[in-house]
Amino acid sequence: MKLGFIGCGNMAQAMIKGIVSKEIMKSEDIIASDAYRPGLEKAQQLYKIKIAENNAEVVDYADIIVLAVKPYMYSEVAAEIKDMIKDNHIILTIAAGKTLSWMAEQFGDNVKIVRTMPNTPSMVGEGMTGICKNKYVAQAEFDEICAILRGFGRVGVVSEDLMDVVTAVSSSSPAYIFMFIEAMADAASADGMPREQAYGFAAQAVLGSAKMILETGKHPGELKDMVCYPGGTTLEAVRVLEDHKLRSSVFEAMKACVVHAKKM
Repeated sequence: MKLGFIGCGNMAQAMIKGIVSKEIMKSEDIIASDAYRPGLEKAQQLYKIKIAENNAEVVDYADIIVLAVKPYMYSEVAAEIKDMIKDNHIILTIAAGKTLSWMAEQFGDNVKIVRTMPNTPSMVGEGMTGICKNKYVAQAEFDEICAILRGFGRVGVVSEDLMDVVTAVSSSSPAYIFMFIEAMADAASADGMPREQAYGFAAQAVLGSAKMILETGKHPGELKDMVCYPGGTTLEAVRVLEDHKLRSSVFEAMKACVVHAKKM
């Protein structure tokens, strides 16, 4: 299959970087278009992909067409290319709120559509992408797309009714984590640690903790208890976090994210 990107911003380039660097696809089998020409040419220089003069050229070349533009631009792009879509084409979305049924209204009921929700850690090969498809996408095609997406991280197949939850727990959540790391670094800096060093300690602690969950399969609560020795410093810190309703704040933030995603 050949892969085309309409839009070549940060997320598209993160995806391209992973796919090319892990040799999931050859760079010459990837094409991209973007209204911002300097960014497009930079992607060509970095990843040796083909670049197009317009969106029509992408559709003409590619089998899988990734709509990597902002959600508000989807209607405009769909109107531009819908008459060019053939039976072999698969439309792949990466935007919050754009349901399979909404996409079918834009392109037609019998068009193959795959809905995904990646996140920004894809930029360093540690992304998490939720994915679902409509009935016109064959399982073999879907499996191939999943393999392509694994070029920049993990892939989780979900039912479409969970895609807004994916937005909250995966796509938007790096922002929560960055805030947590920043807060830890601020506190460490307040106690005398140089700020850049504090960022390094905090970020590595988060990275290592996440890896423990993924690689041990243990419940987060069990892993937390392994650190919380009776009468120790960690339990005192956890007590303060509970007093300030850390869990409730995260819960409410994610619920708000899901509600907003459903409105998009």
